[in-house]
Amino acid sequence: MRFKPLTTLAISAALTLSGTAVATADSAKPGQSMTHMKTAAGIASTFETAGVVIYVQGGATSSVIGDSISSANGQLVFHIPVTANKAGVQHKGSNIVFFNTANNLQLVLSNPVIDLEKGVVTATVPQAANQSLSIMTITNAATLKPKITNDRKAGLRTTSYKDATLVLSPGVAATIATVLALPASSLPDGLAFGSTDVTLYSKIARTR
Repeated sequence: MRFKPLTTLAISAALTLSGTAVATADSAKPGQSMTHMKTAAGIASTFETAGVVIYVQGGATSSVIGDSISSANGQLVFHIPVTANKAGVQHKGSNIVFFNTANNLQLVLSNPVIDLEKGVVTATVPQAANQSLSIMTITNAATLKPKITNDRKAGLRTTSYKDATLVLSPGVAATIATVLALPASSLPDGLAFGSTDVTLYSKIARTR
């Protein structure tokens, strides 16, 4: 069973969606952030055809753009509350899961960290001896420009990055296929997974 070609679009981590406003936390606090991941058009239905579902767990939620994930251009949107750290943005307690319904095998991307400076997303992968691996590459990291908004009354600075394009890092597609027992070469190397926007909240001095 082979996967059909996928168009590059995006895993969107705090983002612009058609019909959806930029996401913000219900009560933003310094050190917090919100990430929205929007998958490439058609990737969900492509995986579903192979018996594989993609979902999030551990404090994250997901929704579908379009009629269903089985539609040709169906997309998933993950809404993930995250906490900033020195390395980037960590999805504490949130996982992205690829689950093969035919054999109950799964691959988990645990606590992803988005590092805009290095242009990568790393995560702990239990099925790879709990190693922290580069799972995605941000192909346009060098050109991303932040939008900064200061709310001095609330003492909060919002820094937003939009449309960071994500592809699976070299070797990750083969790892997913191997762990899920999919046919060899089912997933092309460097598969376009989606896009992401990230909104960070930090503290600023209040005005008197």
